[in-house]
This record gives sequence, C-alpha cells and structure tokens, in this order.
Amino acid sequence: MRDTLKHQGKRNQLAELLEGKGITSKAVLDAIRSVPRHLFMDSGFEDHAYQDKAFPIAAGQTISQPYTVAYQSELLEVSPGDKILEIGTGSGYQTAVLLKLGARVYTVERQLSLFKKTSLFFKKMGYRPKRYVFGDGYKGLPEEAPFDSIIVTAGAPMIPKPLMSQLKVGGRLVIPVGGEEQTMLLIRRTGEREFERRECGSFRFVPLLEDKKG
Repeated sequence: MRDTLKHQGKRNQLAELLEGKGITSKAVLDAIRSVPRHLFMDSGFEDHAYQDKAFPIAAGQTISQPYTVAYQSELLEVSPGDKILEIGTGSGYQTAVLLKLGARVYTVERQLSLFKKTSLFFKKMGYRPKRYVFGDGYKGLPEEAPFDSIIVTAGAPMIPKPLMSQLKVGGRLVIPVGGEEQTMLLIRRTGEREFERRECGSFRFVPLLEDKKG
C-alpha cells in the first residue's frame, strides 16, 4: 500500500472529526494528520482505516480507535523530548503518534508474533522508538526509569505498582482500568509517595496480559 493524496485528505477529515469530538491539542491533531493509519492495518481494512473505529490486528489484538489514541495522547500533554513508556505496542500506531509529537518512546509488547511483525514494520517505515522490548508490561521497564509519562494501551484490572514507581515526580500515567469496560485514569505523581488521580471517561480495550510465571 502507498500513502496517497486521497489518504491524506481522509486524515484531514478524521482530524476534523476528532476536533469536533473535543480533541483540542493542535499538536495531537497534526500528528493524526501525519501518521498513515492505513499502513498499520491489514490491506482488507484500507477503505475503513480513517473511520473512527478500532479494527482487528494480529494475535487477537486491535488497533485503537483514533479518538482513543488522540484522547490518551492529549492527556499525556507531551512536550518534545519527553521520555515516554508505552505499554502495549500493538500495531505501532500509538507509538508513531507519540514519535510525531517529539517524544522519546520506550515501548513494550508481550505478544511475540505481534512484536516481530511490528518490529519489521518500524524498520520498513523508519519509525525509531528509543527501545522496543518484548516483555511483560506489568513490570514496566525499570532499567530505563524514570519516565516523564507512561501510557497503557490495554485494559488493566488494577494499576500496576511498578508503573507508578517508574514515573518521575510531576509525571503522568494514563491507563484504562476495569473489567469489560474500563475507566480511563490520569495519575499524576506529585511527590515521592504522593499521587493525584482523575477519572476521564469510559472506554473499551483488549485486556492487559500479565506474565504469571515470574
């Protein structure tokens, strides 16, 4: 597949739709306009790539709805150069949006088939996260901590404590928490042991899987 003027026009329409739904960050909307979402999806979904819907990808996972990607990105309040940990690389679409925002992205995926597929895609497309790791997202990436922000792109039954400990003071954790339907939480670390929490609406994500072996 190629990225054509037609695709670019559809991305502009998508950005206008997201703005109408309440996304106000110009940087986030510009990133949505820049990232060719259709290239992150199976060619059979190309005609639907710029609808505001989630679609299946490999390993029983999904590429998130564009509104969800934009909403989580806006909650992070990314500044260029921010060091961001992403839990759940998936297709790499959210990763690409964060890279367009100027973030230094460290991203973790636990589905091996998806990890391999997305790794090849990143190389082909020239997307360069600082690190792309096959591992257990519940554990975060302690050797690279602390992070300015952490984003979780799968539904967690609870907030993993390692992720909270890997935030800088002043940092933000954006994570959907719950069962079949999740509440988007924004956690701000206000001190060494102090955190503020804000609920930011209801969403549906695939579950965040934990490695029970260790």
